[in-house]
Amino acid sequence: MDNNLLAIIAIILIALVFDFYNGANDAANSISTIVATKVLKPFPAVLWAAFFNFISFFIVGTAVATTIGSGIIEPNIVDNSLIAASLTGGALWTIICTHTGLPISASHALIGGLVGSAIVKAGTSVIIKSGIYKTLLFIILSPILGLIIGIFIMILFLNIFKKSNPYRLENFFRKGQLFSSALYAMGHGGNDAQKTAGIVSLLLYANGYLGDKFYIPFWVVLMSFTTIALGTLLGGWKVVNMMGQRLTKLRPIDGFAAELGAAITLHAVTMFGIPVSTTHTITGSIAGVGSVKRLHSVRWGVSKSIVWAWILTIPGAALISAITYYIISLIF
Repeated sequence: MDNNLLAIIAIILIALVFDFYNGANDAANSISTIVATKVLKPFPAVLWAAFFNFISFFIVGTAVATTIGSGIIEPNIVDNSLIAASLTGGALWTIICTHTGLPISASHALIGGLVGSAIVKAGTSVIIKSGIYKTLLFIILSPILGLIIGIFIMILFLNIFKKSNPYRLENFFRKGQLFSSALYAMGHGGNDAQKTAGIVSLLLYANGYLGDKFYIPFWVVLMSFTTIALGTLLGGWKVVNMMGQRLTKLRPIDGFAAELGAAITLHAVTMFGIPVSTTHTITGSIAGVGSVKRLHSVRWGVSKSIVWAWILTIPGAALISAITYYIISLIF
């Protein structure tokens, strides 16, 4: 086995570490509401979310993977060192935030990683501005969309069910949360697992394994979806606690509305190939639902620490990847 092939295998393993921690950090959001409302205990909840993370592979396309693979930096400047540095930046930032309980966007960590190493290698001219603008726009829009849709669904439910028996209503929405959390987990898997698939495909393309035309191989998609599901299964429990219990107190009706609002947003943007943060989306939706009850029921101090983590993710991951690429280039 030649050295280049060994390098490719090593880089794919780094990509899978990133994908796993993406699952542990982001996919924990799939179960935060259903655990907080005590509809499911933690372990059955992660099994539930991991299953729907995985089966989203059979439903969504590869539009998001294509955006990551060819819409952020110029593919013709990509080499093994750049991919390795990009993944290291994205993975290290995600690992640090997961272990400190901060729900960040692994998607934006990966994009920051790509941008940081690309700039060190070839300058800002290789950055595809339209892809970056779209990503930055949806850093703002995805939580706002989640918040607005969450508020709308919550107000709608409160009006429809205002005369319902409280005991029956709680039972109804406890069952309903199984559906809404499944729909959200599918939206998460459909958007986030594609990002790892996109960068692994970019690596294969740069090494001539895909021929002249960039595409996403079936086995890469399968591998990425399986790994993110495993990350969900083992879970980032500090993140679950932050999202499901510290941000606002949730009842089954609140959890259903928050998950449904976030799921609608995720499935819509995935259709258009937009890589968004599932963390941003569900946080906005939970905050929206909480604010319908009372504005002060949302713990805005917790929200501030989450927002700061969002703001620092792209530059933080970019800095790590830039330093990593510089070190790799000196050694090799």
